[in-house]
Amino acid sequence: MTDFGAIRAQAARYERDMVAFLRDLVAIPSESGQEKAVIERIRAEMKKTGAFDKIWVDGLGNLLATVGRGPRLIAVDAHVDTVGVGTRSEWKHDPYKGKVADGMVWGRGAGDQEGAVPAMVYAAKIIKDLGLRSDEWTLLLTCTVMEEDCDGLCWQYIVREDKLRPECVVITDSTNCAVLRGQRGRMEIGVRTFGKSCHGSMPHKGVNAVYKIARIIREIEQLNERLKSDDFLGKGTITVSYIDCQTPSLCAVPGSAYIHLDRRLTAGETKEQALAEVRDAVRRAGEQAKVELLRYSAPAYTGLVYETDKYFPTWCYDEDAPQVAAAVDTHKRLFGRPPKVGRWTFSTNGVAIAGMFGIPCVGFGPAEEAVAHTVNDRVPIEHLTRCAAFYAAYPGVYCAANPKPVKSKKGKIGR
Repeated sequence: MTDFGAIRAQAARYERDMVAFLRDLVAIPSESGQEKAVIERIRAEMKKTGAFDKIWVDGLGNLLATVGRGPRLIAVDAHVDTVGVGTRSEWKHDPYKGKVADGMVWGRGAGDQEGAVPAMVYAAKIIKDLGLRSDEWTLLLTCTVMEEDCDGLCWQYIVREDKLRPECVVITDSTNCAVLRGQRGRMEIGVRTFGKSCHGSMPHKGVNAVYKIARIIREIEQLNERLKSDDFLGKGTITVSYIDCQTPSLCAVPGSAYIHLDRRLTAGETKEQALAEVRDAVRRAGEQAKVELLRYSAPAYTGLVYETDKYFPTWCYDEDAPQVAAAVDTHKRLFGRPPKVGRWTFSTNGVAIAGMFGIPCVGFGPAEEAVAHTVNDRVPIEHLTRCAAFYAAYPGVYCAANPKPVKSKKGKIGR
């Protein structure tokens, strides 16, 4: 019988090791496509623990490691890339020092989301220490790349190229130690208008593409107000996130203008519907424009270019779904109380794992979602020990509650 008190106690014993490890990770710049050094540091820590049966890096640069050799594959995922630091002067603490203050580790990536990595690695050590390995399951840890640039691309590679398909996946992106069971999807759309360039002293001889895009922008703003809402996942949204124009000089009428749209998809919204709505906004503006779903084609740090559409599906599971119920039960057994259950506001690798491939997901990770991408990026140290205990206990709780493998199916995204 599993001793959940012993799991908690062992996690607490590794608090100092996890904090030191996380400070090392924060000190290594690791923006999307530049994760090699942080991957190497994580691999070194995995080897030091002696807890893993296999550790390897795939062609995209994802670091994967397994504990056990059972037939049922249970995965825990963290992306190890970060966004940039922005304006350094806005930071109270050096973003690359991993400063410890007020019971937290501060710095870029501490909360979003390298803070989960020490908890995952030391969960494996706890499993080894306490003899929790089972002939029934294998724990797969995935330290994934390029999520900030293209969420889920890493898992497209893991499923399609590495040929790995877990029975379920715990996503460790910031949940503030709540259990999360879904998120809105998203897509990136480009809109370009075309005019006629001429000298700026004679604008009547040209057609200003910026004026055209401005009229479309007003319609996009109004479109956002009309989008549907879901009681659980929230409202679908659309916003202009970038604007540009092409002009031969600053003394000329621009011949082309461009806007980049960030579209968040709630339950029941589709890629085709979202594109049709933008085309309708162009029509309402009385303009013509090129509207397209964008593609991602940046190279990984390995040099590999693995292209994909910038469409990331919505996903959501009911609270009684096996992987969600097991997460709630794990929390109760470890900490003596039920967790909060909710959903993410931002996007995670679940867009591919659950949204594209129908692999059941549930979220449990350290740090608040609200600190992500901010100069207050941080993680409570107490969250590291809590998550390490959770990741160590979860595979056993899940498999005990589901004696037979659970067949993959997509979450209910069209409620």
